[in-house]
Amino acid sequence: MVAGLTGGLGRLVTQRKITYLRATAAFTDAHNLILTDADGNTSTLIFDFAILATGSQAVDLPLFPVDNVHIWNSKDALDLKTIPKSLLVVGGGYIGLELGSVYATLGTDVTVVEMSPHLLADADRDLVRFLQKGLKDRFKAILMDTTVAAVKPQKNGVKVTFQTKNVEKTSTQLFQRILVAVGRRPQTTGLGLDVVGVDVDDKGFVRINAQCRTSVETIFAIGDVAGQPMLAHKASYEARIAVESIAGKNVAFDPVAIPAVVFTDPEVAWAGLTESNAKEKGITVEVTRFPWAASGRAVTLGRNDGITKLIIEPDTERLLGVGIVGPGAGEMIAEATLALEMGANATDVGLTIHPHPTLSETFKEAADIFHGTATHYYRPKKKKK
Repeated sequence: MVAGLTGGLGRLVTQRKITYLRATAAFTDAHNLILTDADGNTSTLIFDFAILATGSQAVDLPLFPVDNVHIWNSKDALDLKTIPKSLLVVGGGYIGLELGSVYATLGTDVTVVEMSPHLLADADRDLVRFLQKGLKDRFKAILMDTTVAAVKPQKNGVKVTFQTKNVEKTSTQLFQRILVAVGRRPQTTGLGLDVVGVDVDDKGFVRINAQCRTSVETIFAIGDVAGQPMLAHKASYEARIAVESIAGKNVAFDPVAIPAVVFTDPEVAWAGLTESNAKEKGITVEVTRFPWAASGRAVTLGRNDGITKLIIEPDTERLLGVGIVGPGAGEMIAEATLALEMGANATDVGLTIHPHPTLSETFKEAADIFHGTATHYYRPKKKKK
């Protein structure tokens, strides 16, 4: 599938008459790159403008030797060269949970270790609890508030010592494979950014303005290398802004919301303000939740393990954020993102006719709950004090 998709991109490159060069590149100044091909031959490429899109790479931890065949990063895990009997996933973020779910489905005994008390730190807890409940059935173990204290490679795997918070004793287990999924870092090494004067922040991200332009007038940056969130659709959006800016158009990167999707089962998706963010920032919001147990479509699918959640500004009714957990949440979040971009309020969403029976109508029902008028779920509207 990957080969087919990338091959399709290759054909599009040809159709659009784009010159594609395979080489490493480094800036020598604001208008020149030094290219080095696979044979070591070098050449110079002169440009009017350049867009830096070098992406990111998996973070390596000193505790885990990168040259050990039993220790994987996310790229190694995606190669699927073997299906291990046991797998330790280090990190309870979206990468670890997605890949852990894949291997658990293939029959691997999966254990997840997370140093914090929560999985998916960026998502609201009421969304994650549905996912965590399902993962507890599919994973062998989920170790929260736990760190890896020691790693000892063996012939048949890796022996790992765990240290759990507020527990004096350590525990040791043997795993055939370890997946280190503690995050990603921007790829800026060897690009000559310091030579040309491109500003980089303390986390290694290239600093850009609203037009995706770096501190050097002729150089732009997009995607993972340009900062969080590290999402492909954010990179594509930035690419459009950068190219249109180069073409002289009056554009800026100023989205109201960037949707995030965790492709587990059930899927978790959110856009805009989260309930956790609101509490941290002291923003007064009203939260409405429509449980999928009250959705006819979810019941017929045998999947009532979900909710659709709205974060609403109480006085104006304006939609500030949306969270969804359940099968197909990644598809549904697009409508929510459009509503956020358009400045929709609860009445707008509630008066939009949704097809029945579908999962999408849970979005409308959640908006109706704000007014106490949901058809399939009773929650009277709270009286204002």
